[in-house]
Amino acid sequence: MGPVGVPEMIIILVIALIVFGPRKLPELGRSLGKSLGEFKRASNDLRNTLDEEIRIEEKQPENEASSNKSETNQKSNKPAVTATAPDSGIHPTEPDVGT
Repeated sequence: MGPVGVPEMIIILVIALIVFGPRKLPELGRSLGKSLGEFKRASNDLRNTLDEEIRIEEKQPENEASSNKSETNQKSNKPAVTATAPDSGIHPTEPDVGT
């Protein structure tokens, strides 16, 4: 279905004039125009909100990646800590060989 041309618009206007009458037609046009304006504003607001959310989501992984890199750099600069168990004084005995 292509765009509405001039002949189609004339037919639509004639049908609207017959259905609604000459007194109601200007009022109907105004309300239709207001409704279309509100719809456009709402759709633009929605589009702007979605675009902003997408930009925030795209920046977030970059920030996480840079913070992860800085965390790994900080971890690699720290000396390695190894824990040893305290000496309990108990040593395993060697099995008697040859007795």
